[in-house]
Amino acid sequence: MTHSLKSWTLDVERWTFLLMQRIYLDDLSVGARFISEQYRVTEAAIITFAREFDVQPFHLDTAAAEASAFRGLAASGWHTAAIAMRLFTTGPLQFTGGAIGLGVDELRWPIAVRPNDQLTLETQILEIRESKTKPQVGVIRIRNVLTNQNGAVVLSYLANALVQRRTR
Repeated sequence: MTHSLKSWTLDVERWTFLLMQRIYLDDLSVGARFISEQYRVTEAAIITFAREFDVQPFHLDTAAAEASAFRGLAASGWHTAAIAMRLFTTGPLQFTGGAIGLGVDELRWPIAVRPNDQLTLETQILEIRESKTKPQVGVIRIRNVLTNQNGAVVLSYLANALVQRRTR
């Protein structure tokens, strides 16, 4: 099952429900997929992020970037990961109490993010586990895949997160 904000934008009643609805572990099913809205990456944002967090010439300067292995300005992988996190936390999976990250595995950046790329995140639920010691929470394992406007994967990873269960 795939859920997309795009398909909900024309249906105000369903959109309002989505924004007000908070998700619990109990609401999820293995295999469910959730798709974010698009996020446009600007040249200014790439440079601003790099100045603060990844001070390398191919993230900061177009001339230096042209002479690099990237052959043009490229977003930092950490900037790309931050965008994925934003799309995850503002997308259709609005967890009651948030999703507390427990770890990330197999983080990959197969191709660079460029200025004006339009990025979309797809989250798939891979596993759902109830906690044996804390009945109010459980753990989900997800696969996040961030793609550009051409459908090319620019970031992928697996993650575990702690989420709340409904009170019983």
